Amino acid sequence: MAAPEGAPSLVLAVPGTPSAATRGLAEEVVSIARSELPGLDARIGYVDGDDAEFPTLQSVLVHAAEERTARYEQALAAGVEAKEPEGPVAVVVPLLAGPDSALLRVIRQAVMDSRVAADLTDVLGPHPLLAEALHVRLSEAGLARADRARLFTVATAADGIILASVGGEEAVQAAGITGMLLAARLAVPVMAAALDQEGSITAVAEQLRSSGSQQLALAPYLIGPEIDPSLIAEAAQEAGCSAAESLGAYPAIGKLALSMYTTALGIAPPQPQGTSVR
Repeated sequence: MAAPEGAPSLVLAVPGTPSAATRGLAEEVVSIARSELPGLDARIGYVDGDDAEFPTLQSVLVHAAEERTARYEQALAAGVEAKEPEGPVAVVVPLLAGPDSALLRVIRQAVMDSRVAADLTDVLGPHPLLAEALHVRLSEAGLARADRARLFTVATAADGIILASVGGEEAVQAAGITGMLLAARLAVPVMAAALDQEGSITAVAEQLRSSGSQQLALAPYLIGPEIDPSLIAEAAQEAGCSAAESLGAYPAIGKLALSMYTTALGIAPPQPQGTSVR
């Protein structure tokens, strides 16, 4: 399947302070989306961009609209019969695993300020693929078994997982849904907590220990750019446990971003499916 001719751009809205690492992650995510849907026009807009090295979401939308108008006018000038562009110029997909009302408000405002016809999708989770990604990150850190069947043991495998989110109570509840899927994969208790609520991580760590978990692990329910990475290390220290890496550019992230885009347009590419972690 390929992107329909004249289809809107997929614009990935990247939160957080822009950096070379953030750009590399975002480029990998859109590269995955392009590989899944040939012909896709995928672009990156930074919520806190500077329009020099890191283009803002607003400027990316304006540029996409200008390019679409220019293509139409060039076709007319060349005597080619062309249909006047209609429908959204772009579909904006927030690079967020879970809801964060403050960030989504900023993204929505940037779309409005661009005065460009653009659709804004929901965030990427909750979704079974995110549970898979969390499992992989935990296993990479030696904090979970890499297989579901428990065919071998990992000495450092955690018997309780703190799923760390940002975005307040709404984000914790959404993370809890993916946490249930992760708990089913690992057969250990998983509880969500908020990195941006004082005492939330400690409270959940105490709750897990009081229910019998002795070796905890912190799993960031984050793509990565949303927060300063040092906050994850501080939270793990606060809970007295080790932490896995953020989800990053795990292949599922690009597939879910594309799924949000195609759903918004009403087209149906192959749906992203979860796979066993081996």
